[in-house]
Amino acid sequence: MHPFSFATTAQIICESGSARRLAALCRERGASSVLIVTDPGITKFGLLNDVLPGFADEGLSVAVFDQVVADPPEAIVLKAVTQARELRAQLVIGFGGGSSMDVAKLVALLAHPDCKQELKDIYGVGNARGQRLPLIQVPTTAGTGSEVTQIAIITTGETTKMGVVSPLLLPDVALLDADLTLGLPPAVTAATGIDAMVHAIESYTSALKKNPLSDLLAREALRLLAANLHEAVHNGQNRSARQAMLLGALLAGQAFANAPVAAVHALAYPLGGHFHIPHGLSNALVLPHVLRFNASSAHALYAELAPLLLGDALKAGDTRSLTEQFIAELSALNERHGLPSRLRDAGVPQEMLARLASDAMLQQRLLVNNPRAVTEADALAIYQAAY
Repeated sequence: MHPFSFATTAQIICESGSARRLAALCRERGASSVLIVTDPGITKFGLLNDVLPGFADEGLSVAVFDQVVADPPEAIVLKAVTQARELRAQLVIGFGGGSSMDVAKLVALLAHPDCKQELKDIYGVGNARGQRLPLIQVPTTAGTGSEVTQIAIITTGETTKMGVVSPLLLPDVALLDADLTLGLPPAVTAATGIDAMVHAIESYTSALKKNPLSDLLAREALRLLAANLHEAVHNGQNRSARQAMLLGALLAGQAFANAPVAAVHALAYPLGGHFHIPHGLSNALVLPHVLRFNASSAHALYAELAPLLLGDALKAGDTRSLTEQFIAELSALNERHGLPSRLRDAGVPQEMLARLASDAMLQQRLLVNNPRAVTEADALAIYQAAY
């Protein structure tokens, strides 16, 4: 066994209806003023309606910053930080998808009264210093796992993204409440669910930091996600399936936070940067093609995961056969759940593939984790296969 370290969120609450206890959780942590970081859709669809009255009941002041957008730019982060400072927030809640939770992490760090750093100072690994405000994360999609990761991804230019990676970003509490996900549209449920599957798969094959604990979490994550994705997509009011998806996404988040993701994500990021394709769908579009590329190096590991994905549908065979079945099943997920299966169907022009390949090579932080080395020519070939 190789030496490893493992870090994750201190407390996990997994219970339908638990979001109504948010104010009490804030009070327990000594906060009297709280900022909730979220997006316009959350307020539009009333997902905070059952949450906000609890703050008055607990005697806490609360404000809502609901301007987070997908692939959030630096300006949004700084605007939220300003509101937190004006409120003199003593605790931050990220409430929403990965973008809201990522912004909340940075607000909790940069709005701390003793913070001397600016956003531009903390990009990269381990550059954040000092303390952060207490942080509670409440995912409303089952996908990103941001509630248990120490990374926040921000859009820094027209098509470029950068990450802040620091143990300081690990939240104090992750709260999983299936009631918040019951209204998710099928396409969003499918894309975020496949995103979580990618986290589990890439963690399990991570070249540098794969370890027994991340493996255990990745396997259980994939089992939960595979067993519940169809029901969550096609019968979205099923609380049990929704709660299982949230837990699966969290376990996958714990896995990849400690054994990082690789080429699927590296090739997905340029799709989001250039065409604003949602992150989960970007992953789903390139996933089977990256796995086929990796199969010569990772077939033994893919074969180990195949029974968790396919269950009783898996046919006996050698590792190559099991790997083929594994990739074929993942290839079928998009069409089965109403998502586009090809880059062309997602609005990506063919003449952009070379630029995408070039941009993907900038993601060396991720590519070093891939079980097979990826050149720019390899990346282009993968995009062409996905086209």
